[in-house]
Amino acid sequence: MERLEFPKRTIHLDFHTGPDVPDVGSEFDPKRFAKTFADAHVDSVTVFGMCHHGHVYYDTDHPARHPSLPKDLDLMGEQIGALHSEGIRAPIYVSVQVNEYAANRHPEWVAIDEHGKRVKRAHGTPDHGPFDAAWQILDMSSPYQDYLAEIIAEILEKYAPVDGLFFDMCWDQPSCSRFAVDAMKRRRHDPRSAEARATYAREIAHEYMTRYRGILDKSRKGEKPAGIWFNSRPKTNLHTEKKFVRHVEIEALPTGGWGYAYFPYVARFVRPLGLPTLSHTGRFFKSWGDNTSLKPEAALKYECCQILSQNLANGIGDLLHPRGAPAKPIYDLIGAVYAHVKACEPYVEGGSVASQIAVIVDPELGDKPGPAGLGATRALQQLRQQFDILPPDADFARYEMVIVPETTRIDAKLKRSLAVYLHQGGSMIVVGPAALDAEGHAVMNELGIETFGHSPYSHTFLHAENAVSNGLADYGYVMYERGFRMKPSGKAETLVTVGEPYFERSYDRFSGHDYTAEDALSEYAAVVKNGNVITFSVPLLEAYGKHGAPNYRVLLGNCIDLLVPHPLVRDNGPSKLETTVVDTSRSRVVHLLSFCPERRVHDLDIVEDALPLVNMPIAVRFKKRPSRVFVVPGRSGASGKSEEELEFEYNDGYVHTAVTVLGGHALLVVEE
Repeated sequence: MERLEFPKRTIHLDFHTGPDVPDVGSEFDPKRFAKTFADAHVDSVTVFGMCHHGHVYYDTDHPARHPSLPKDLDLMGEQIGALHSEGIRAPIYVSVQVNEYAANRHPEWVAIDEHGKRVKRAHGTPDHGPFDAAWQILDMSSPYQDYLAEIIAEILEKYAPVDGLFFDMCWDQPSCSRFAVDAMKRRRHDPRSAEARATYAREIAHEYMTRYRGILDKSRKGEKPAGIWFNSRPKTNLHTEKKFVRHVEIEALPTGGWGYAYFPYVARFVRPLGLPTLSHTGRFFKSWGDNTSLKPEAALKYECCQILSQNLANGIGDLLHPRGAPAKPIYDLIGAVYAHVKACEPYVEGGSVASQIAVIVDPELGDKPGPAGLGATRALQQLRQQFDILPPDADFARYEMVIVPETTRIDAKLKRSLAVYLHQGGSMIVVGPAALDAEGHAVMNELGIETFGHSPYSHTFLHAENAVSNGLADYGYVMYERGFRMKPSGKAETLVTVGEPYFERSYDRFSGHDYTAEDALSEYAAVVKNGNVITFSVPLLEAYGKHGAPNYRVLLGNCIDLLVPHPLVRDNGPSKLETTVVDTSRSRVVHLLSFCPERRVHDLDIVEDALPLVNMPIAVRFKKRPSRVFVVPGRSGASGKSEEELEFEYNDGYVHTAVTVLGGHALLVVEE
């Protein structure tokens, strides 16, 4: 089968329009509509077949057609035709589990929770009452699944061959409706059990995903494959669910609840799967629904360049006004950012992201990284280490190092894989509880440790030895989270010694405001090195994710340097600098991202400014002396088109140069 043609700069064009809106499509002009996107450097626009309100926007006799859409206006069809005339793709959006029209006409199709209440959600949160303006959630065990299948089939018949289908609102939805309970009984699931209801919800989701993909594939009749994506599912399930999709879309609006840590984590999990992937942020200041707002250009540029740096296609979420005319200020903003992205794309075209480190995570934790995943992602980004995030059953043989964070359990299968990996010359860092088996003993002999139970102290103190003391004072840095007690065994050595307090703080025995002061060094180690393996007895990544103490990051970096002494990038940049390395057939390209996300209100990170890099020294590992080194854009090329040649030196396997980046993002290109 031919490879799916995939876009580079997309728009996800929301169009959730209630039945009381009186003038749907009244200002729609096909030529102006398509030209707006072409002028903004857009090559794909997801248009709406059916929205959350359950209304459809194409030429049909179906009663769900929006009541105010003019009878002679095939809005979706004309949008597709106009976009195609400009060479722009137009995949079609279909809402799945959210459909107000169907729910109101068939209340028996609505999902029922364990308390007998109809399920309603708004802004991702459940437990809304009958008088809340919130979405009713449909039960896919009910005849609604057939209802939706008929609409999908009609769309595919009328508009074949389609560029793709985007199915939204596809999470696992447990239900106690009569349809779901009867189905669970037939499958010998106990509907009284929450675990059984969750298992069945996953089963029914996989069944309708299989069914709807089958309808699409049957409609193709030998044409090139069309994209298909089921949104709202955990991306960390993709190692098992990729059989249902043909590409991946990562929904990640940082200001919309996802935060700026979500995309870097999920992208590094999805990217190694090898599926074409796009990630869409939004032009909204906050999130979906904040329709009449614009985020600062610096924020949108940061988010889009971050997507580009992960070698993914870009996407920006927008909402089309019910009258059907795109707003010029929106596309002036998007066009400015996409012009920069488009100018950078040729330098990384056909390239692959180079990573030295694999972080092994438990996929069942879902897309939210938690403190340990957050700590690992942020620390490695800030250390400018190049890394991927993998499930335990992935092949990590090509990586120079594996990190096993606190939340990953090393079972028998992973233990065997890690033993082979280490025997073949790999290196490993194991953090906190990941180092222990169910009885509290060392999970692998290769760790070179003896264990002595959990520490009796909630706070201990870290004293780094010379091998890992670079950038750290001769001082006992507090560890805010409880660890376990360990000592090195055999030829293993202590890298960090544990200091312990006078006593554990309690209501009837305490000293000072918070935790008890350090008394003396103990006989226990916080960090042990055994050949090519380093073990932390303290949950360092979790602690960094919770507290952000820079000394934790510095200590982790020093340990990585012992095991991976030749990183792909060395620089003297600020902690906010992010780098990603992309290798093409003739060059090594380093993305340099330098922006200033800051929390100005209690629940929203804002980016208004780039953080300039001025004459910053940087070294890039390269196999031979390059023919040229340059940066794109140069200081005079704000649009991203100019190449600024740089002076450089080559020694010890590294290209040494200095860069100035004033606009927040640039590419450092080292060319053979």
